[in-house]
Amino acid sequence: MKIAQVTPLYEAVPPKLYGGTERVVAHLTDALVDLGHEVTLFASAEARTKARLIPVRDQAIRLDPAPLKSDLASHMTMLSEVLSRADDFDVIHFHTDMIHFPFFERLADKTLTTLHGRLDMKDLPEVYERWPQFGLVSISDHQRRPLAFANWQATVHHGMPAEQYVFSPKSDGYLAFLGRISPEKRPDRAIEIATKLGKRLKMAAKVDAADKVYFETKIRPMIEGNPLIEFIGEIGDHQKSEFLGGAEALLFPIDWPEPFGLVMIEAMACGTPVVAFRCGSTTEIIEDGATGFLVDTLEQAVAAADRASLLDREAIRARFELRFSATAMARRYLDVYGDLLAKRPFAAPAMDDVVVPLREDRSFAAIA
Repeated sequence: MKIAQVTPLYEAVPPKLYGGTERVVAHLTDALVDLGHEVTLFASAEARTKARLIPVRDQAIRLDPAPLKSDLASHMTMLSEVLSRADDFDVIHFHTDMIHFPFFERLADKTLTTLHGRLDMKDLPEVYERWPQFGLVSISDHQRRPLAFANWQATVHHGMPAEQYVFSPKSDGYLAFLGRISPEKRPDRAIEIATKLGKRLKMAAKVDAADKVYFETKIRPMIEGNPLIEFIGEIGDHQKSEFLGGAEALLFPIDWPEPFGLVMIEAMACGTPVVAFRCGSTTEIIEDGATGFLVDTLEQAVAAADRASLLDREAIRARFELRFSATAMARRYLDVYGDLLAKRPFAAPAMDDVVVPLREDRSFAAIA
């Protein structure tokens, strides 16, 4: 199958540090190549991929030091490049929200669009009502609830390369928080849980410019002077196995409709259980009592984190490999691609080109 993968241009593919969508696209692309498909990736020039790369920008937008740049302009340039090559592909798989809809209306039946973000925002319903011909994939069943009427083709959970994460048969006894310092991620809850248990908490987290005030006014005062808390800052993929594998449990104390939550399956890949608040996608990712615990209150979270060490780390890794490896994700997408191709109208050859037998003596005539 000839497949185009079209990624956002904000982060490198895969990202050098924090970044979800571009990381998923990178791993999906490589897994599809490994399964024998002809894949083309449209991305910025520094992408590392097994696929054929079509560079559409010199570097990822967030890595570009230029003081003035237009993310809209760069994505429009990319879409024009994809459109000019559209006939080369059986399937064009977009990960760019809805920006391509007006450009690809006549080709909607050969496209698939995975939505990676939250969908409970004003203005979104009008877009999906206006362009219902585009087939959509959700990354969790919960994610699609605000747009239940949309043209959903499937839910495909994210996957990560199994070989990228090292299984750790035992922990070093600390709790972990990995992600972004923001109100909806509730790092304050993680600090409270660790403090109540008297356990060490290591926090590997990015502080976006938009969240600096929250960090300085809410989180920093909770960290400073607390000997149990170690704030590490942002880490890259090469550091995650050691960080997550050494943890007794990953704390995922979110307070928002999380569409997926990659960090949960990254922890599982290392054999580390996850203590997650029952919110957004967590009920689809975590198998309560097997790969972690689902909780509703801070008190339940404290109790769950205290007994996380009782869970079987080998079984957690096995569940990751079965449900959330990059290969498992790619195979699920191939099923969706196949359904898309099966629904596409068959283009019969023009009659001018058809040659059929007319007489019993096996002579042939072309029908004009």
